[in-house]
Amino acid sequence: MTDATTTPIRVLIADDEALIRAGFRALISATPDLTVVGEAANGAQAAQLARQESPDVVLMDLRMPVMDGMEATALISSTTSVGSGPRVLVVTTFDDDEYVFGSLRAGAAGFLLKDTPPEQLLAAIRVVAAGDGLLAPAATRRLIGEFVRRSPVTGLAAPPGWGELTDREREVLAEVATGRTNAEIAARMVVSVPTVKTHVSRLLGKLGLRDRTQLVVLAYESGIATPGG
Repeated sequence: MTDATTTPIRVLIADDEALIRAGFRALISATPDLTVVGEAANGAQAAQLARQESPDVVLMDLRMPVMDGMEATALISSTTSVGSGPRVLVVTTFDDDEYVFGSLRAGAAGFLLKDTPPEQLLAAIRVVAAGDGLLAPAATRRLIGEFVRRSPVTGLAAPPGWGELTDREREVLAEVATGRTNAEIAARMVVSVPTVKTHVSRLLGKLGLRDRTQLVVLAYESGIATPGG
């Protein structure tokens, strides 16, 4: 809920199916702390509207005509830095792994499945708008497994900035790579949630990344984290 002094989170909807756009619009418009600032039927329109309307979050479908969601995500994310600019939340059927992986590498803040319950979608929009990355819990293990299968992890060099990390920061990175939330990490490490947030912020700064989703991608593509590790 919001009060009179709170600015609603601005959301842009990008999907080539009008019925899905209408459903998202109805859901978001009925939520006091969110507002829809535009709709796009393809990736090119999404990128253009993102420039014009400056949304906080773009709900991005992946398979669209003219320009797909992966390319649109790259265009939008290229103007986004930590704490500023539109953030892309991919909403997909997840039957198109290459698009999902490509979108995450291109800078998407996270992804959800299209059958996600409405209240979880609304919560995800808030999480992404706040600057956190988000991965659909039901798909995280599959995503991790695919990264490892497609990118062998042996013999890979550590990413730039790795040498600057403290042992505690590396421990937090390994926890983030599992898809755990800050609260879950705090409980496992017996520290406060603000302490975990501080470690995550330092990881992002030292590794030159935008959000925790990119931390997950880096961790598994570089071999820093492994399934079951």
